[in-house]
Amino acid sequence: MADALQLTLLDEDGSLRTLPLAQAPAFARPIAPLRSRVVYAAVHVVPQVHGDNTPGAPADIDWDATLAFRRTMWSRGLGVADAMDTAQRNMGLDPAATRELITRSADAAREALADPEIAAVFPADATVSDLMVAGVNTDQRSEHSLSLDEIAEAYIEQLEATEATGAGAVLMASRHLARTATTAAEYEEVYRRVLDAASGPVVLHWLGTVFDPQLGGYFGSEDPAVGADTLLRIIEADPSKIRGVKMSLLDDAAEIAVRERLPEGVRMLTGDDFHFSHLIVGDGTCTTEAGGEQVAGEYSDALLGAFAATAPAASAAVQALDAGDPAEASRILDASEELGRHIFSAPTFHYKTGVAFLAWLNGHQQAFTMVGGMHSARSLPHLSRTIELAATTGNLEQPALAAERWHSMLRLAGYDLDAAARTAGAGDAA
Repeated sequence: MADALQLTLLDEDGSLRTLPLAQAPAFARPIAPLRSRVVYAAVHVVPQVHGDNTPGAPADIDWDATLAFRRTMWSRGLGVADAMDTAQRNMGLDPAATRELITRSADAAREALADPEIAAVFPADATVSDLMVAGVNTDQRSEHSLSLDEIAEAYIEQLEATEATGAGAVLMASRHLARTATTAAEYEEVYRRVLDAASGPVVLHWLGTVFDPQLGGYFGSEDPAVGADTLLRIIEADPSKIRGVKMSLLDDAAEIAVRERLPEGVRMLTGDDFHFSHLIVGDGTCTTEAGGEQVAGEYSDALLGAFAATAPAASAAVQALDAGDPAEASRILDASEELGRHIFSAPTFHYKTGVAFLAWLNGHQQAFTMVGGMHSARSLPHLSRTIELAATTGNLEQPALAAERWHSMLRLAGYDLDAAARTAGAGDAA
């Protein structure tokens, strides 16, 4: 009973403390399509508990649990961004597993459209690409360096395979291109070739070095403002081929500066897990505060790893916007943003551990394990703060289950929770 009512937490100094455990907030599922924003949750993969998912081993994926998690996103009216960084692309998800993931997820999206409950929360003319986009990269090539021609060919190979499944494509930032290209013109040429080969509009992804240190100087400059000029030239060369841009620099001012220059019809999909609340909500005067200044702009749509950890809240926030209540949307998103800032704290590329941890706590996977052994990438005190923030921001879907699982993890680490509860009780009595 104590576990169901109190959450025991582990602080940085090794001490234990307790927190009253509140009930889960009543975030309603949508009954109609979300209208105000286009939202994709970048999702993780669930490994086989008995599999050899040690560092360097090929990913052994629990497909039932992995696809069930995607159906959970769709049931909330959220699209899924698959085979991207959150799925441990280049950090445990090997090329063969990536190809299988995209194919299986696209098939699951097609099946979901035949489910009346899920179809009801997407537009009547929705296709697989409305439910799912997938990352396209050059990582099937194992060589450290490639020529510009080889990079374009590798991109196109993955692009064609992804489009064949019906999924939308996200052109991810390529480590190969970051190593090889030395000028903005070389970036523009590679992207031109890839976009020419695309059968429909794609999303461009600009991933910052906080997420992947190997992507320094992307788009030809270490200065984001200069890189933005290159990105915009790529878009302006043929806007009909661009569905949107996902910016993951954790720099809201840089995102807004690009957003206000986008051609009509090209969406800004925020990838800023630190500042997504005000970027998504925007305001009625078409200005947004960033860096203490009023910057012209409207709002961003979203493609966020943070939303895989906070899907019920994310869906509820967009429902509030649909209902004309931006204050309620801000209240919900501000709380989730506090959790996101912790999950994505430095080293930011280990945020996937927090996403998988919350999926386990919320009952979406059997065990707290990850491909590549990445479940060990965050400390116990860090995870303790994660569950604390999830509890206080309304992002524990099943609080009693989450507490039970977390407490079992602490006990496995040798902590005497009964003694901690007695100490807390004595303090309350005093």
